Amino acid sequence: MAGGVTSSGVVGDSFAAVRTRLLAPSWLVLLFFMFAPMVVMLIYSFLTKEFRGGVIWSFSLGAYDQFFLDRGLFGDEPPKIEWTYITIFLRSIWQALAATVLCLLIGFPTAYFIATRPVSQRTAWLFLITVPYWVNLLIRTVSMKFLIRDNGPLNEALLAIGLIDSPLALINTDFAVQLGLFYSYLPFMVLPLYASIERYDFTLSEAAADLYASRRAVLFRVVVPSVKPGLVAGCILVFVPSLGAFLAPDLLGGAKNFMIGSLIEEQFKGNAGNWPFGAAVSMILLTIVMLVLLVMARSRTRDVGSAA
Repeated sequence: MAGGVTSSGVVGDSFAAVRTRLLAPSWLVLLFFMFAPMVVMLIYSFLTKEFRGGVIWSFSLGAYDQFFLDRGLFGDEPPKIEWTYITIFLRSIWQALAATVLCLLIGFPTAYFIATRPVSQRTAWLFLITVPYWVNLLIRTVSMKFLIRDNGPLNEALLAIGLIDSPLALINTDFAVQLGLFYSYLPFMVLPLYASIERYDFTLSEAAADLYASRRAVLFRVVVPSVKPGLVAGCILVFVPSLGAFLAPDLLGGAKNFMIGSLIEEQFKGNAGNWPFGAAVSMILLTIVMLVLLVMARSRTRDVGSAA
């Protein structure tokens, strides 16, 4: 065991002396690849855009002001709420929530099915879930665009069997973006749910059924609360990357279906980009994500406290 009882009755840890050194590589990775870029983006969000690209090292709140307020072309008009960027944020949140719900509706029964297969078959089913994702996300998104375009295989098949009279306009729509998000992040929902359901004690369901609970009651009052950690983890793993996605909106949604990720990408593209504004949008997005994670964490803490 790693611990022992000291003379004062306190449980000691024999690894306490080397714990810091053992964790040092992980802390260094977090410092250089997560915290340092976040600090750089935070600093850039308070700088001033240089006319020819880049930044001027002069403190300014102009990037945040540009996001929330519209002061006219020359900045001398009375400020009005800038709904353009707020609408993009709201659209992104809606798309991310819809993708999360859709992945949950498909992922939960899929994970339940795999977890209830014989042990010898589960690896094969998991392999079938994950093997398409060995291919690069860009290639898969382009393939999806080819599949649902006006003269693509999907429309040609529907026309051939007589279900439609003219091709469906699927490209450059919210539906196409949602389809791309769902296809991209479905395994992120299935795998955490599978891990929780696999550990679930199915005798609890049998006991509830013996007490005349309906299937609906067994599902929502026994199974779902028991696998809630995997459900919450899956929702976070789908919602967060969907909120900042830019490949699906760019390739499947077009200019009319911009999302936050696309907006940020545009600000850092080429010399004409507005780096402070892109950094400010990134920090606003980060704040939203952190608030979501904080709410999830507090909810989880309350659940653990009530269970104790």
